[in-house]
Amino acid sequence: MSAKRTLLFIVIFIFMLSSSASAKKDIIVFHAGSLSVAFKKMAREFEKLHKDYHIVLEASGSRMAARKIADLHKPCDVMASADYTVINNLLIDTNNAKFNILFAKNEMAIVFTDKSRYADIINSKNWYKILLKKDVVVGHSNPNDDPCGYRTMLVVKLAEKYYKIPGFFKKLFGYPDYYKTGFEKKGKVIVRPKETDLISLLQMHYIDYVFLYKSVAIQHHLRYITLPEEISLKSKRFEDFYRTVSFKVTGKKPNQFISKKGAPIIYSLTIPENSNSPQNRTGAVLFVKFILSKEGERIMKEYGQGIINPPILEGDASILK
Repeated sequence: MSAKRTLLFIVIFIFMLSSSASAKKDIIVFHAGSLSVAFKKMAREFEKLHKDYHIVLEASGSRMAARKIADLHKPCDVMASADYTVINNLLIDTNNAKFNILFAKNEMAIVFTDKSRYADIINSKNWYKILLKKDVVVGHSNPNDDPCGYRTMLVVKLAEKYYKIPGFFKKLFGYPDYYKTGFEKKGKVIVRPKETDLISLLQMHYIDYVFLYKSVAIQHHLRYITLPEEISLKSKRFEDFYRTVSFKVTGKKPNQFISKKGAPIIYSLTIPENSNSPQNRTGAVLFVKFILSKEGERIMKEYGQGIINPPILEGDASILK
């Protein structure tokens, strides 16, 4: 075979490979930051089964993800939220989705590393005293963007009641009943858009302790304090006590607020339905069904998430048929 013919075959082969790759159809998934590790694994396993699809993952705070769909009109095929009420309030109530599937659970924890100040003495009985120490830096995500942020506020308010510590919330954060950028105590509290943004700061020792989901601590091999179920937002058994506290987050208009009451942590998902979404209806349906499959459940459990089995469907999910 001549050199020219060999070169021609190589060019044709490369073209065929690139054509095959470009033929893959994207499935755009907006998801809570705390689902990043599990969803990366799900995407890999899904693509092995469905070689003509490519999962495009975009992590953010759940409220931010919903705003990208409803307010910024960004195309999205599947959205998974760390708080099922986000999909109800920001997507279904605004006619940007028709159904909500509750599929997973979690709990809040105090997360730290071996190099965190007082790491050698902190435990489940004294953590609130450690966090109040002047030289300890505490981190949480933005309550207006991320459910983990407002859940942090709720946990601290519940701890104030549970441990009978008058003014604990005010002493630790100093916020009124809502948060705005700049409210945090300088040198004491660090805030980032979503909970997983805080992990690198924790690992670099800029922060000593972070309020995070237990699953995130497990996924990143971090130390954590397990909180009593009365304040961890884990158990339906204590939902009446959870409801005794609340925190305000920004609403749809300037100076408008939504009150978030304490409640068990429940994750949910949907397929957005508006003029821009879904762009890949068939792929969206396939990926939702994979998330809810036995393999999807296995992956969620592997990365420390509780499962709702069977999942709870609310609304019109005829798109899945």
